[in-house]
Amino acid sequence: MRILVTNDDGIYSPGLRSLAEVATAFGEVRVVAPDVEQSAMGHAITILRPLRYQRVPMGGLEAYRVNGTPADCVALGTHHWERVDLVLSGINLGSNLGHEIWHSGTVAAAKQAALLGIPAIAFSAPSNGREPDLETLKPWVGRVLEALLREPKPFLINVNFPSTPKGLLWTRQSVRRYTGRVVPGTDPMGREHFWFVAEPDQAPEEGTDRWAVNQGFIALTPLRLDMTDEERLGRTFQLAALAD
Repeated sequence: MRILVTNDDGIYSPGLRSLAEVATAFGEVRVVAPDVEQSAMGHAITILRPLRYQRVPMGGLEAYRVNGTPADCVALGTHHWERVDLVLSGINLGSNLGHEIWHSGTVAAAKQAALLGIPAIAFSAPSNGREPDLETLKPWVGRVLEALLREPKPFLINVNFPSTPKGLLWTRQSVRRYTGRVVPGTDPMGREHFWFVAEPDQAPEEGTDRWAVNQGFIALTPLRLDMTDEERLGRTFQLAALAD
């Protein structure tokens, strides 16, 4: 099995190296990742300038850096490798739970693979201001891969680790309301700048990814590319029928 490994933290992230090392037990691995950090880049793609695909040393791993986004890396990685059977993204140094899925470059790389019809898994771990204990998480990454590779393909799965896992749990995405506020400040040169802060105004619901991680479980959240609101669409059809 050919496994393409990428991320949004950049080619030198320890989370990327850890994920790639675990993946070698499941197949032939190639790493293709951004040359600099691309966190919160979402599903941006580069269309107004050329991209570079350059080999970099990474121990015994075959690795390349790209001066683009996580989605660019998957596009170029699959172009240069004739057949890719699985795309893994991460391990992100920070969670991608609930609303964070919308702007996550880690999840976007997996989504790009799904758009190409390739099974994909995004991995994230909480950082809490410091690097997660990746050595402790590596055996759990292997357990997640063993479980998910038995699933019907193709699939798109978002995986989030707690600091100290005690098991795996299938979950749905946490959807919470947030209150946004703008915090003004000044830089060392005295110039005004602003930080946007989003704060939840409700607790995560039981059975969601955020709830599972809070309970110490690894959250496995199946995602889909079709974001159609089927319930609203159905009501619209009903109203249209009544109007006729």
